[in-house]
Amino acid sequence: MTNPFALPADFVWGVSTAAVQIEGAVAEDGRLPSIWDDFTRVPGAIAGGDTVEVVSDSYHRWPEDLDLLKQLGVGSYRFSVAWPRVQPTGVGPANPPGLDHYDRMVDDLLAAGIRPFVTLYHWDLPSALQDHGGWVVRETAQRFADYSALVGARLGDRVTDWTTINEPLCVAWLGHLEGRMAPGMRDWRSAVRTSYHLQLAHGLGAQALRAAAPRPVSVGLVANLSQCEPATDSPEDVAAAWRADGHTNRWWLDPLYGKGFPSDMRSLYGIELPEQPGDAEVIATPTDFLGVNYYFRQKIAADPTVATLGYRQVPVPGAPTTALGWEVYAQGLEDLLMRVAKDYEVPAVYVTESGSAWADHPDENGFVDDPERTAYLMDHIAAVARAYTQGAPVRGYFAWSLLDNFEWDYGLAPRFGLAYVDYETQRRTLKASGHAYARLIAGA
Repeated sequence: MTNPFALPADFVWGVSTAAVQIEGAVAEDGRLPSIWDDFTRVPGAIAGGDTVEVVSDSYHRWPEDLDLLKQLGVGSYRFSVAWPRVQPTGVGPANPPGLDHYDRMVDDLLAAGIRPFVTLYHWDLPSALQDHGGWVVRETAQRFADYSALVGARLGDRVTDWTTINEPLCVAWLGHLEGRMAPGMRDWRSAVRTSYHLQLAHGLGAQALRAAAPRPVSVGLVANLSQCEPATDSPEDVAAAWRADGHTNRWWLDPLYGKGFPSDMRSLYGIELPEQPGDAEVIATPTDFLGVNYYFRQKIAADPTVATLGYRQVPVPGAPTTALGWEVYAQGLEDLLMRVAKDYEVPAVYVTESGSAWADHPDENGFVDDPERTAYLMDHIAAVARAYTQGAPVRGYFAWSLLDNFEWDYGLAPRFGLAYVDYETQRRTLKASGHAYARLIAGA
């Protein structure tokens, strides 16, 4: 059958999740707290006062979630390993029950013909490491490398595809500068140091993973990227959009691809990086692919009242928006894929997250007819196909997300899942968008 989206036969269709957002079971089988367990207990930090104690209960309900993956017909499942479940204090030997859980998941996926795509760090730093400085200190980068080796040694005989760190921008800027995410800090120096140590951790982790895995593995980093466009043609807005691009995109991609940290952003931040000889080469450790997470573009207006950055993001008049107020703009994904192909000559790229939150209204059987999410999926996949036909080396698309889940500081209210989760009963029901995605995959 002809692929309606002009993508190759070996294109990878998948879905993504993250451990802290779906697993629950936060105190079982030796797991100790993460910074997100701690952050949810800060009064007012999470909308609705929601916690990660149960969420979608996937730790106990993995067989049900595997059935959903089979219903979707995906070729790959991107999930994250919970660091505090595998290495509860962030140092020392692995916790056998925690690592066993992911070992079983890998075996189950492979038995179902589904390719595991493992993320090592999706924001759940063990609290014990935070007590010793967290990502603000260099030692945490080495601890991450040790943890990567533990997981790689156990799962690397069967798992080929790995990402080191998911969305370091959110960890650094939202977690250490804006205080909206764990660990809830608001300090420029800590944020910039964190941004550096995360990138160092990626390089050290990639090297450790490759050394520990029993066979060759494919390794990448996942960046959340946005096209940053000036709100007007004024020189002030154009300059502001370039600063936004540096803060959002270039600060993360330039060092990864051997260009070093952008000099304009170094000057703007005005904070000395904790550089040591050889770090630049470690950060630019060759990767096999780039993971791109895309949700919205940014329209940027200059605003001298905003400290340091001097800009703000402004809405696009009349643009469709999701339940979170995020603009729906599929063209932005095509633009990003073309940009990373041109500016960074990436060997391969996967869209590792792409999805949308809507006000889902289940019927009496828990079924959700969600035409907005279906349209979002199809429009963004079409954008991927356009980029592919223009030469972007895009190899796969992972919809966010398999399940409704804990959406960080937004709590449980926003629903991104292709499957609806009734949080009272934990019943899962594939939404209309999930069925549409399954049909697309089956016909691809």
